[in-house]
Order: sequence, then structure tokens, then C-alpha cells
Amino acid sequence: MRFDLTDEEWALLEPLMPKRRKSARVDDRKVWNAIFYVLRTGMPWRDLPERYGPYTTAYNRFNRWSRRGIWKQIFDQVAVRSRVGLYFIDSTVVKAHRCASGGKGGRKIKRSASAEAGERRKSMPLSIAKAVL
Repeated sequence: MRFDLTDEEWALLEPLMPKRRKSARVDDRKVWNAIFYVLRTGMPWRDLPERYGPYTTAYNRFNRWSRRGIWKQIFDQVAVRSRVGLYFIDSTVVKAHRCASGGKGGRKIKRSASAEAGERRKSMPLSIAKAVL
């Protein structure tokens, strides 16, 4: 499937899995594929396709490994083995409205009304102006 691990990717990840097992587990590769499917599509766990098995299995494994720091250990080991040393595994795109870039002109810093009230007047009062003239 589109989001499933290839044989080459699985060969790299399988040795990094935790070895302690209290009981027989379901197919680990299927669970990894389920977790990656949810993470890549952003869909709710409950909507996981049936081919990946019960969503609770993938959800519980993901949360348990997150709490125990296993994902961090796996990412660190993958980074050490890479030729470059650093890969961005997740990327997020944030869209902003066009006005968020400061496109509107004009004064950038707006003065508050209370600050302007305490300032000296920029023009003379009319009575003083007539006296001067």
C-alpha cells in the first residue's frame, strides 16, 4: 500500500524494536504500518482501515512507546546510522492569510490613545495663534 513500509525500510527498523515481550505480539510490521498510516494522513485512530487490524493495538503501542521514550531511541539510532546524520522525519506546513505577512502599509507601531493624550500638542491653540499674528 501507499503508506506501508518497504522491505528495505523494514529491514532497517526491525532490529531497533524493543526486545522485551510479556506475551506474543501481533505482527509488528502491520502495527508500524498502521501507526505511520495514521501519522501521515492525520486521520483519527478509530478510522484506521481494517487491513491494519484493531485500531486499539496501534494506538496503545504508539502511546506506550511514546511514554517509554522508545520512539526517541529509534530516531536517534536511525540518525546515527545515516550518512548525513540528520533527517527531518516530520514536516509541517503552516498556511497564513496574506495579511499575516504585514502586507498592509502605514505606520507599523500604533500608539495608544492614552499615550497621545499626555503628549504636547503639535499645533498652537487658536487663541495663541491669533495673538502671535
